[in-house]
Amino acid sequence: MNTHDASSHLQAKGRGTSINPPNRFESIHVEEDLEHVEFDEEYLAQRRKVKTEYFVDSSRTIVAENESSDIPFRFSINPYRGCSHGCAYCYARPFHEYLGLSGGIDFETKIFVKTQAPDLLRDFLNRPQWQPELIAFSGVTDCYQPAERHFQLTRGCLEVALEARQPLGIVTKNALITRDLDLLKQMNVFGTVSVALSITTLDQSLSRLLEPRTSAPEARLRALKTLNDAGIPTKVMVAPIIPGLNDSDMASVLEAAKEAGVQSASYILLRLPFSVEPVFVDWLHRHVPEKAERVLNRIRSTRDGELSSSQFGERMRGTGEMAKQIQRSFEVFTRKFRLDSRLKPLETRHFRPPRASSGQKRLF
Repeated sequence: MNTHDASSHLQAKGRGTSINPPNRFESIHVEEDLEHVEFDEEYLAQRRKVKTEYFVDSSRTIVAENESSDIPFRFSINPYRGCSHGCAYCYARPFHEYLGLSGGIDFETKIFVKTQAPDLLRDFLNRPQWQPELIAFSGVTDCYQPAERHFQLTRGCLEVALEARQPLGIVTKNALITRDLDLLKQMNVFGTVSVALSITTLDQSLSRLLEPRTSAPEARLRALKTLNDAGIPTKVMVAPIIPGLNDSDMASVLEAAKEAGVQSASYILLRLPFSVEPVFVDWLHRHVPEKAERVLNRIRSTRDGELSSSQFGERMRGTGEMAKQIQRSFEVFTRKFRLDSRLKPLETRHFRPPRASSGQKRLF
């Protein structure tokens, strides 16, 4: 039986994937055999309803440091592990394998919550050796994913950053960020915040399939306008660009972002590291079978015949003629819509150590 046909009964409702690819760190992988229940519609209907589970993450640190030469920040914060946005292309999926889980539907439905995030940030910023520089929110998973509506850890961290006047660069796909406009406006008084919203396409029907629990593209554009009207520096990220699927949407996304008042733009070419590849390939065959092989062939043409590359310097942009065409097109349209400048660096001169989580003040 064809792999895609075998799993078609179990397409989880409102999820980016229904599969759990093997964990590369585990020696045993269990494959479900559902042939004996393929006609049990009641059972299969229940299996399609996969609930999101939340687990306490007792990490003792909240700020991660990276040394990647092609990532424009050194420090980042991720209040959540896993992301229920369910984007089929999400490069963060393999990180769930370090937890003994899968980068497939486990990543979307088993969310680990760093409940002490605001206090951990408070203590990090209160260290005598901290020399203030930008900290990115959502270096891996989205800090405004649906879990944030309840747990409000991102808002708690923003309150700490406001107290410390610590510069933050926020990246999200969720219009929920406008909930915290009160804090963002206060941070912007000191020049310590900027926001980037990622918009993959303006086609709502495609977005609903590709990134099922994110905000609709129109909602993201409204969020950008709201932020811009409040004076918050904003950027649009056309990310990821998927050759043969959404690359033709680039110009319309950039034009709409400009109309919303955005000042800058960037893009990232699709990456399919480790378990992201089987999840995305399954998504293609499930949702756009008529385009699947064309898309995969075009991805390979930007990755030296492979579906992914981990090589610093090329993993974000790709190689080959098609990758060059995408880059040239992006440059043409960002110039046309005057989105080719960078946002001003955030201010660090206003920084002051926050109160420690213990409540004690520093002597010096």
